[in-house]
Amino acid sequence: MQKSVRYNEGHALYLALLARKEGTKRGYLSKKTAETNRWHEKWFALYQNVLFYFEGEQSARPAGMYMLEGCNCERVPAPKGCAAGSAKDAALDKQHYFTVLFGHEGQKPLELRCEDEVDGDEWVEAIHQASYSDILIEREVLMQKYIHLVQIVETEKVAANQLRHQLEDQDTEIERLKSEIVALNKTKEKMRPYQGNQEDEDPDIKKIKKVQSFMRGWLCRRKWKTIVQDYICSPHAESMRKRNQIVFNMVEAESEYVHQLYVLVNCFLRPLRMAASSKKPPISHDDVSSIFLNSETIMFLHEIFHQGLKARIANWPTLILADLFDILLPMLNIYQEFVRNHQYSLQVLANCKQNRDFDKLLKQYEANPACEGRMLETFLTYPMFQIPRYIITLHELLAHTPHEHVERKSLEFAKSKLEELSRVMHDEVSDTENIRKNLAIERTIVEGCDILLDTSQTFIRQGSLIQVPSVERGKLSKVRLGSLSLKKEGERQCFLFTKHFLICTRSSGGKLHLLKTGGVLSLIECTLVEETEASDDDCKLNSAVSTKGSGQVFGHLDFKLIVEPTDAPPFTVVLLAPSRQEKAAWTSDISQCIDNIRCNGLMTIVFEENSKVTVPHMIKSDARLHRDDIDICFSKTLNSCKVPQIRYASVERLLERLTDLRFLSIDFLNTFLHTYRIFTTAAVVLEKLSDIYRRPFTSIPVRTSSPARTRKLSLTSPLNSRIGALDLSASSVASSPTSSYSPATSPPPTGSKAPLDLSRGLSSPEQSPGSAEDSLENPRLDLCNKLRRSIRRAAVLETVSVDRTIPESASVVDTAELSPCRSPSTPRHLRYRQPGVQTADNSHCSVSPASAFAIATAAAGHGSPPGFNNSERTCDKEFIIRRAATNRVLNVLRHWVSKHSQDFELNNELKMNVLNLLEEVLRDPDLLPQERKATANILRTLSQDDQDDNHLKIEDIIQMADCPKPECFETLSAMELAEQITLLDHVVFRSIPYEEFLGQGWMKMDKNERTPYIMKTSQHFNDMSNLVASQIMSYADVPSRASAIEKWVAVADICRCLHNYNGVLEITSALNRSAIYRLKKTWAKVSKQTKALMDKLQKTVSSEGRFKNLREMLKNCNPPAVPYLGMYLTDLAFIEEGTPNFTEEGLVNFSKMRMISHIIREIRQFQQTSYRIEHQQKVTHYLLDKTLIMDEDTLYELSLKIEPRLPA
Repeated sequence: MQKSVRYNEGHALYLALLARKEGTKRGYLSKKTAETNRWHEKWFALYQNVLFYFEGEQSARPAGMYMLEGCNCERVPAPKGCAAGSAKDAALDKQHYFTVLFGHEGQKPLELRCEDEVDGDEWVEAIHQASYSDILIEREVLMQKYIHLVQIVETEKVAANQLRHQLEDQDTEIERLKSEIVALNKTKEKMRPYQGNQEDEDPDIKKIKKVQSFMRGWLCRRKWKTIVQDYICSPHAESMRKRNQIVFNMVEAESEYVHQLYVLVNCFLRPLRMAASSKKPPISHDDVSSIFLNSETIMFLHEIFHQGLKARIANWPTLILADLFDILLPMLNIYQEFVRNHQYSLQVLANCKQNRDFDKLLKQYEANPACEGRMLETFLTYPMFQIPRYIITLHELLAHTPHEHVERKSLEFAKSKLEELSRVMHDEVSDTENIRKNLAIERTIVEGCDILLDTSQTFIRQGSLIQVPSVERGKLSKVRLGSLSLKKEGERQCFLFTKHFLICTRSSGGKLHLLKTGGVLSLIECTLVEETEASDDDCKLNSAVSTKGSGQVFGHLDFKLIVEPTDAPPFTVVLLAPSRQEKAAWTSDISQCIDNIRCNGLMTIVFEENSKVTVPHMIKSDARLHRDDIDICFSKTLNSCKVPQIRYASVERLLERLTDLRFLSIDFLNTFLHTYRIFTTAAVVLEKLSDIYRRPFTSIPVRTSSPARTRKLSLTSPLNSRIGALDLSASSVASSPTSSYSPATSPPPTGSKAPLDLSRGLSSPEQSPGSAEDSLENPRLDLCNKLRRSIRRAAVLETVSVDRTIPESASVVDTAELSPCRSPSTPRHLRYRQPGVQTADNSHCSVSPASAFAIATAAAGHGSPPGFNNSERTCDKEFIIRRAATNRVLNVLRHWVSKHSQDFELNNELKMNVLNLLEEVLRDPDLLPQERKATANILRTLSQDDQDDNHLKIEDIIQMADCPKPECFETLSAMELAEQITLLDHVVFRSIPYEEFLGQGWMKMDKNERTPYIMKTSQHFNDMSNLVASQIMSYADVPSRASAIEKWVAVADICRCLHNYNGVLEITSALNRSAIYRLKKTWAKVSKQTKALMDKLQKTVSSEGRFKNLREMLKNCNPPAVPYLGMYLTDLAFIEEGTPNFTEEGLVNFSKMRMISHIIREIRQFQQTSYRIEHQQKVTHYLLDKTLIMDEDTLYELSLKIEPRLPA
């Protein structure tokens, strides 16, 4: 019986309402109060086992309630005081009384009465049923029966145990009797008289019997030896040996993983729990639980699993593992919770690090020798890779397990379950990599960087750029241009994120320091200028000073960021890229990030005015962006635009997301352009972009959900006439640097509120104090203030000659179209010439897309000027949508052409179609100057025959015939060898097109045709490794071989310092070959320092733990670098084999595409950053000399001649 129940007021009111409407019994009853012993009439309602009473039938709130479960209701006689007396007493005597007795101790009975006897019987019966007394009685009877049966079972168990003991005693007695019988028989045989005829046997027969016995034994041993040798050489024995080796490796990996979990729990979790319980806790218990969710449980689980594995090894060679996985599989669901919480745990950790006390305490914990220099984030990430590690192990086990093996089905079942769990975890892993990358970068900066602790920051790219020094008023200094000191002193390590751009210097110790001025640039305050030959604002103010364009000085490798912070004077940052390809990659990514920030804000106002719903609410309420459907499925993680990432989708939905004008996530764009050829063709993508440009309204969401109801997006929705209007003519005139604002030419409009005049923002760089206060109160006004600053920047930057950037065939716009009296953002029928305004040079236009969007959007948001009708306002909105669609198409094409030029080099038809589309864009009479310039830049990039004309190619190096006689190994220094090996490795690695990383072409039968450059890279790796081994084996004496080994180890160490980890692995793999490793006399002459350095290098490039040490080095190093290609190919192979490209419903597995794109982006980041190493022809000729290389068999034969095998 339930003794108590917890409820809140809302719950009680809801039950009371149900009792009033649907109660089993309702009516008036008199209730006796316990305090005054008076009777009061109340309205009672019975619902299930709860009895409510109200002051009246119309009362909304109950006056009280009783729980009737377990109570007893019975009729009682009238009180004795009512037997005689007045008429009132006689009336009371006619009442019918009944009492409710509760089973709880201390609760007084409820005394009730009613006038009608039938009504009283009904109330008693209803309360009796609500008390569940019959059920309780039945339960009591069943409980008694259950206890009786339990007693019978226990009695039977005792009897069974007694019988079992009797049987065991009888068995023991039988065995004793048997042993006595055997002993008696032996004694009887000994007592028999000895009858032997051995004395009579011939000695020759004895000898013959001995020889026969010997021959039988020899034949049996020979036959057994043959059987054993045949089995050892059989495929089954080889498979079993490999299977046993896999199990041994699994035990070692599991032991290391348990140790990692032990360090996580004992060095971080438990100390932080104690710190959270201190008087001044640096972290709360909730945060500790969020960071280390299930960590301790995972450790206990794997300790048990590890003990089971060690017990199986003790029973070797019989290795039965399936039952261990059967125990482990049901418990692995805790990994799903851990992975799902991993991103949140890193977010909580990043927030906690902002507390100095916690950060200091955490660094103290990380300094523990048991951590081996690893951070907490590293230990939190180890469980993320354990499930894929089990899958790989089971895959290898099944490859060496016969089909008739007893464990085959159990291992296949375990593998399928783990793969199913791994698919669920795939989405979580990719998102946490970004947070770990941000935290790793934040740790490398000495001063720290708070913006990297913002989990909404998405890492885009990093690399080395040269910052050109500048003097006052933005003029470039010509003192050291082109000198070596500029490259050395001006070299900067730059990091690009979705919202910020970081510029750091590197000290002699390798640590990073943020620049004191301009180290952290907010992209919302930046304007990108790619072609810096255009004169800036300072050149305008000082026209007497004429300087040579910086683009000619630097070979068009420089670009400029103009920064206008709100609380500081504006300044300019000029950066120099190593190559045109790298400049295109940097400017493309920076432009994309800036466009995402600005255009999202500008489109926000357009969509809000169209749908009367705010864009965040519109996106949140748009079910197509977060709700699963038959053609799309979302994951729980969000992209950089705070929209759920796509997990599975049809090709149509992916193209729809690509052209959605409300947002464009840079990670989605990169993933789509890297992997689109897996599920569609370039022609389909280009057709979609062309359709969006020609019909831009198809990219507007058809349905938007209003807070009250769902309705279609309307471009003709009436504007609020009560809001003040904006004078478009004043804005357009003021946007020109040659025009001046005149109140006479544009009278102020009338309205109930003051109009928003953007012309003041254009002419005055500072705001009044009143406007600043208003911007704090009104977020819309604050956005407009930002747009004013954007317009001021654009008004200065866009005074560029259009004829210098577009082809002659595209100059179809007349001089009237480019007149500064006509706002490019205003529709053609609204443009007019302003009287009294001087006309500027027709080849210059001072309005950018930001100003056009700002003016038109502000006009849409603040009413229409006098004389503008609804159709004119609609046309103005349509113009904005067309401009947004044009910008989107140009943005995608710019990324496509600049980052994926191979698509157009190999497909001439695609290239011509893109050129035709761009020429069609240039013929648009309403095209803005910035759009025209962007189109011309794409055309120029697409028309260049070779963007890498200054890059060295491996074919050019091999075909150099006029090379002098190659140098010998002794005359070349270790530095020269390491630099040229690094140069060759990077040239070969850079030549791999990213298309070859798709589809596992390097594992197919026709791999040389499908992935020729990957095969060349593999062949180059083998040739370099063979060269190292051949050079060592070419020496006949021991000291020369030992000195050669020491020199090659020094070369490998220099390669490590140059971040050429591929070269390190080439040399270490050569030194580990059996032909060289077995030379004990040679290795005995090698110094201890060289051996220690060799061990350090081998540990760096070891394949243990999926190259965990190498991945850590690559994560912390800055390009240029040459990674080991096999590491990435292994990752891609695991992704390809673990997940299909399409689901059973035919949807694209975009989560897989995202993981593939993440790996390709990392590879291309290292490909794009080149080494500044001068090519030395004599060294590369030696390194590429095929005549010096011996094959594996020749090397081993020569090794046996140098040091023969010792006799057994």
